[in-house]
Amino acid sequence: MFALVDCNSFFCAVERVFHPGLRGIPVCVLSNNDGCIVALTPEAKALGLKRGDPLFKVRDVVAQGGVRVFSGNLMLYAAMSRRINRILRHHIHYVETYSIDECFCNLQGYDQFHNLADFMRTIANTIDRYTGIPVSVGIAPTKTLAKMGSKFAKQYKGYRAVCLIDTEEKRRKALGLFPLADVWGIGRNTLRDLQAYGVNTPLDLAEKSETWVRSRFSLPVVRTWMELRGIPCIDTAEPLMAGSITTSRSFGQKVTDLSNPREAVAHFTAACANKLRARNALAGTVSVFVANSPFAPTEAWYGGGSTRPLFVPTADTLELTRTALDILTEIYRPGIPYKKAGVILSDIVPASPLQLRLFDPVSGRSHRRRLMQVVDGLNHRFGLKRVHLAVEGDGESPWHVKCAHRTPDYLTDINQLLTVNI
Repeated sequence: MFALVDCNSFFCAVERVFHPGLRGIPVCVLSNNDGCIVALTPEAKALGLKRGDPLFKVRDVVAQGGVRVFSGNLMLYAAMSRRINRILRHHIHYVETYSIDECFCNLQGYDQFHNLADFMRTIANTIDRYTGIPVSVGIAPTKTLAKMGSKFAKQYKGYRAVCLIDTEEKRRKALGLFPLADVWGIGRNTLRDLQAYGVNTPLDLAEKSETWVRSRFSLPVVRTWMELRGIPCIDTAEPLMAGSITTSRSFGQKVTDLSNPREAVAHFTAACANKLRARNALAGTVSVFVANSPFAPTEAWYGGGSTRPLFVPTADTLELTRTALDILTEIYRPGIPYKKAGVILSDIVPASPLQLRLFDPVSGRSHRRRLMQVVDGLNHRFGLKRVHLAVEGDGESPWHVKCAHRTPDYLTDINQLLTVNI
């Protein structure tokens, strides 16, 4: 059996933890530059707001409905996510982090000693008590059914945060009630094709024969069909090597001077390099792109980008940044008000074994690796970006994102600890 632990309106729930007076008040969390709604509470949905709504289009609804708006703070949300993960791992041997607000738990063997629903309900209550974050839990023989169960637990209070799908009767009832469009693995195109064949519910799909499904759809749909029938076949474990690592962002203000995109590209490259080293991996190719806004009626759109292979795959921030800035110099066009930039590291390979090459232009790679280890250690100990390249700037440049409604980093920055006045 698998359990999916899903945090309810996670970003908004974290904001409510540090603003207790907002319980019952509609809350929304915004994307970079306070552009769009990326998370909202049921109270905000009741006002007609939806995920993806641009803030400038719904300001009247926000003002009239008394909606509290926050800028996204992923550092704070990630820190809270780690606390929830630690609680789960304390109680369950195998926990797989699927996303910042979702975890799969393998409950194989636990049914011999526990009632699974009561066991997970106790853990859900512990998470709520220790972190203030409400969670919904779905328990089922497959991960797809577990995700369905978590949505039922979130929707119906009678489940008391845990929905257990452990019998054939419960499975068929769940498949008959659940919207086909919300099934994990069913995209818009697949949904359209299924409906054209008269498949309107997950139960309709599950009752089709394997031959029928295989003859009309690709392997991912076949796997979804098997999962709906109670046959586990989806492995959500993160692959050892990702295909690429990307960091991109829209700027807080339009910038024309080359120094601003240089700072942004250096900053993004360092972020990619940190992720690369965290995975004990190396990148063989660096790509950089810049663009102005495609929505500005008075500006001719420009989107420049280029890719450069590295002589030897590396995770060295210095080498990667130098390459990225060389690419930026090639694609930069003066006079253009740039609004976005990004860096992509691809051709990812394991850090060892590494095939070196003759005439390597970088000397002392072993010393450079140790230097990166020291820098990572200092930043881990004293705070993110405490040690960084000077070309990344001081954090006050106009390209940095707008976050006018941002909650401080209460859990990760000692200089921003929460102050309670008594």
